[in-house]
Amino acid sequence: MIKQANDPVVYFEATGIYSQPLVRFCQDHQLRYGRLNPLELHLHSETLRRVKTDQKDAHRIALSVMHHQYRLTTPWRPEYEQLRQLNRFYQQVMNDIKLTRLKLYTALQQTFPEVEKLFSSRVSKLALNVILLFPHPDFVRHISRTCLKNKLMNETDKKLSKAKGLKYAEKLIGYAKDSYPAADSDSIQVQEVQYYCRQLIGLTKQEDILREQMNTTAEPLAQFQIYQSMPGIGALSAAQLVGEIGDILRFDNANQVNAYVGIDLNRYQSGKYQRQDHINKRGNPHARALLYLIVKNMIRQQAAAPNHIVDYYYQLKKQPIPKRDKVAIVACMNKTLKCLYAMVMAGTKYRYRYTDSKSTISPES
Repeated sequence: MIKQANDPVVYFEATGIYSQPLVRFCQDHQLRYGRLNPLELHLHSETLRRVKTDQKDAHRIALSVMHHQYRLTTPWRPEYEQLRQLNRFYQQVMNDIKLTRLKLYTALQQTFPEVEKLFSSRVSKLALNVILLFPHPDFVRHISRTCLKNKLMNETDKKLSKAKGLKYAEKLIGYAKDSYPAADSDSIQVQEVQYYCRQLIGLTKQEDILREQMNTTAEPLAQFQIYQSMPGIGALSAAQLVGEIGDILRFDNANQVNAYVGIDLNRYQSGKYQRQDHINKRGNPHARALLYLIVKNMIRQQAAAPNHIVDYYYQLKKQPIPKRDKVAIVACMNKTLKCLYAMVMAGTKYRYRYTDSKSTISPES
């Protein structure tokens, strides 16, 4: 809908990637616009009769805008938008790595499963290079120990010393003698192993590039430095958090941040019936999953530095009626967001004092 010819305001429904061209058009032509939440729009314009066409949808949006006050959309600053796109790409690459690693594992079981014992982490660059060179025990047999050592030293990305190259060569020869693979050296499975190795090598390189890009983009932002000051939040997590939340100062209070992430409570009561409270999950699922991992990381690294979020977690677990683990973690996610919001508002980095921790922790929190 376009309102006021001299100063038009464009309203449209947010439809993911499909509404992005319209967003760019409005930004390029400096038009004020409101990108409306489909759920909110549905609640304000639902009728008993349902007819859906593009023309009807446009008319429905126009009527809803006339009768309800919608907040105009404030475009994100370029650095925040770039961080968000980088994080989404990074998450896609990480998902591809997990899937490709599983496919490689399945194929390798048929050609040379013993080679996995050579490494503590099979997805490391050195491991992938070795598997690419020797996907089948026949590729190792009939090669002298010295030739094998030289091949490992010259044809892998990681620079190996002579002693380490010789050690790997001896182990490979031993594994090749004991191996009895299900597939021949000229089988399709060998090609499959090499194919997944090349894919994983490319994906891990892309992962490193994206990490560096996120760190470089987030470095000048004050929020990036403040987030990192909290124990359990590293450079990567801080950059991802900035990318998913954007400028946290655009929110009026911490409760709005919680609603944006989707961890605000959904409460339902009718007569004597009251359903158990649970989170809405209507916000940003990427930010919610990231925050969950951050809290888990805080608990896992609690020995590294004191953290009142960890104190709060164990307080919830030790109450007269201990909270379940996920319930306690969600409560910690809520407190983490409030803490980060307060830190950014004050422009101060994280500071732990046991008295502060005790004063902010109570069963009702």
